[in-house]
Formats: sequence, C-alpha cells, structure tokens
Amino acid sequence: MKPKRIEQYHLHKLYPQKLQFEIYDLNKYRNKNRDKAAQPHSHSYYQIIWFFCNEGTHTVDFKTYDIKENTILFISKDQIHAFDNNLNVTGWLIHFNESFFAHNDMDIFLKYNVFKSPKKPCYIIPKGNLETASTYLKLMKNELSNRNRFGYEDIIRFTLKSFLIGLERIHRTNNKQQLKLNNAYELQFYKFKELIEAHYKDGLSVKDYASLLNISSKTLTTISKNIVNKSPSIIIAERTVLQAKRLLKFTTLQIGEVAFKIGFEDPSYFVKFFKRHVGISPSGYRG
Repeated sequence: MKPKRIEQYHLHKLYPQKLQFEIYDLNKYRNKNRDKAAQPHSHSYYQIIWFFCNEGTHTVDFKTYDIKENTILFISKDQIHAFDNNLNVTGWLIHFNESFFAHNDMDIFLKYNVFKSPKKPCYIIPKGNLETASTYLKLMKNELSNRNRFGYEDIIRFTLKSFLIGLERIHRTNNKQQLKLNNAYELQFYKFKELIEAHYKDGLSVKDYASLLNISSKTLTTISKNIVNKSPSIIIAERTVLQAKRLLKFTTLQIGEVAFKIGFEDPSYFVKFFKRHVGISPSGYRG
C-alpha cells in the first residue's frame, strides 16, 4: 500500500558543522537500511551509486533500470528512487549536500547535466576509464580517513568535481554530444533551471524568472528555444508536472492535497492544468 507521504532522508541535518560529504560501502549500507532503502524515498542531498554487481534493478522516479557491472547511477536531491530486494549488492555510495558544491558555473553545469538528465540517469563506466574513476574514489576515501589534515575538504571537493567531469566526458562521448560550458546561452539556461528548482511552487511567471536573471522575457525565450527547443513556460510547467506525478504515484494524498503541495490554491485549476499538460486527469494518471 502506498504511504501517505514520501519519506525523505538527510545527511548530517542536525550537525551542519560536519563535512557535508560521505562515502559508504554499498553492501553494508544496503543491509543496514533493508526496509527503508527498498521503499520509494527521496533525499535532501545528492547521491552517486556505483554498482559492482551484474544483477538486479534500481527504480528512479517512473522507470526501472537493469544493473550491470560498473553501472553508475546519479540520484538528484528530491528524486524518488528505490533499491530492489537484493541484499548482496556491492559497490560504493557517495553522498553530498548542496552546500558542498561551490556554486560556480561548473557546479551548476554538473548538477543539471549529470544529476538531472531525464533520459539517462545511469550508464556503465567503460573498462578503459575504470582505473581513473577508481583512483578518484580512493583519493576521496584517503582524505576522509584523516579529517584533521590541512585543506582535506577542498581536496575532496575538487576530486569529486574531477570525478564528475570525467564521467560527464564519458557520457558525452557515448552520446556524441559536445560539451558547451563556454556557451553563454547554456550557462544562463542552467541558472534558469536552478531558479525553477527553488521557485516552481511559487507560481512565478516567465517575466519573474527573467527579472531574477536580469534579462528580458524575450531573451529568456530565445535562450530556452536555443538550448532545448521549448518555451520557458513549458519548462516551468514540466517541473510542476513532475512533482505532481511523483506525489500521485508514490503517495495516497488526495488530489486537493497534491494541488496544495505544488502551489495550487484551487484544486479544480490544478486538475485542468495537469490534464492540459499530461493528457489525462490526475485521478486517471494515478489509476
């Protein structure tokens, strides 16, 4: 039976002075959290799962992925996911909070390419890249083993960033896509996405978002069309619809409660909004 709400777990929430980053042995972690990990849940932090095993599945939002040897999976904060019942799973877990990012252009790029890719949140690390990826992980674990050393937090942060950049290179090579971090439109688009994450429940207009970016609505539309061939209003609506789908699929909240949680004061307007963008009513989607 679906729960009334989606459980969300946190990293060092009560101890903000702690390093907002941890690495765990996947097998030990999975066995310690047997029931909780197998139930759909979310985190207020980012998670990287590196699977060594060659069996099982992992569910992320509305899709289930087969796990192969050296599959790496990126779970964004607030994303819904669940392990299968295989307690023999092996690998590594990396957890880190939003605050661990330095919030420069590269950090925004990594968040919205690596962790928020709707089409491909996981892929297999090629054999030729395993040694480098493993070295990065060993360097981070080594720094964690002695947290009193000068600059250890920065070394972990820079190594994590290098690890993610290396993985994104693999991803882009496999998909024959070019890295475009120096593209001014793309950087503005990521900042737009960042603002949507912070305000999608607040009912802001395209003009409001453009103002926050210090650009005109026309420029924001040009940027959005150039990068993903969609209007800003569609991108805003898609984020709202995604949250609505999560609440409808993974909880037993009433339609009115779902509407309220994503910023709609009028449930009937939410029903019309959802049907317009999804093609089916919220109750029909829930089944």
